[in-house]
Amino acid sequence: MLLPRPRVRRLVQLHLGLLLYGATMALLVRSGLGLDPWDVFHEGVADRTGLTFGTVVILTGAVVLLAWWPLRQRPGIGTVANVVVIGLAADATLWLLPDPGHLTWQIVYLVGGIVGNGLAGGLYIGAGLGPGPRDGLMTGLVRVTGRSVRLVRTSLEVTVLLVGWAVGGTVGVGTVAYALLIGPSVQLSLRWFTIPSSHASASSKPAEPVHDSTRVGRPSALG
Repeated sequence: MLLPRPRVRRLVQLHLGLLLYGATMALLVRSGLGLDPWDVFHEGVADRTGLTFGTVVILTGAVVLLAWWPLRQRPGIGTVANVVVIGLAADATLWLLPDPGHLTWQIVYLVGGIVGNGLAGGLYIGAGLGPGPRDGLMTGLVRVTGRSVRLVRTSLEVTVLLVGWAVGGTVGVGTVAYALLIGPSVQLSLRWFTIPSSHASASSKPAEPVHDSTRVGRPSALG
């Protein structure tokens, strides 16, 4: 696959964003104050199966990616990296990160997780190397069904939230805070980190960022 220029910057930025995304997901998990819908699902399944949180993130991403086939979605290198890197980074951070032990530190973890998640979203989305599997599922369903982005995205996230809550995922004030703050955080981050295409650079016109996340106004995410 021929990557758009500047190739090295895009690859470095992509992987920095994915690593930070996984690390900040771990902060939100450790806070114990509530997760975004997809991570409520990931945590609930992890608790029920005994698998690590990151392993569930990876397996869920892989299953969702398979759903792209009938929707005729084409993954990019960033899509494949998203499936693997975020889960590994989340598990590594969960292993290293101590329990907060006090409400003050829980809040610090929550705020750090949301802000860091927004920065991470801007980094990996701004690299322009493909949407996350969950975001591609959304855009594929929008194209196939003809429904609005708002309706499809809301339906997907409400569904995974309810399923995740039913199997033990953490829903709380952090879930609401994430829903309210992640969109503005990613939007601001995209202004800093979106890499213009070479065509746009040559014509001196700024590229329009592709908003592929939960995670954008998640994101999802988890991607």
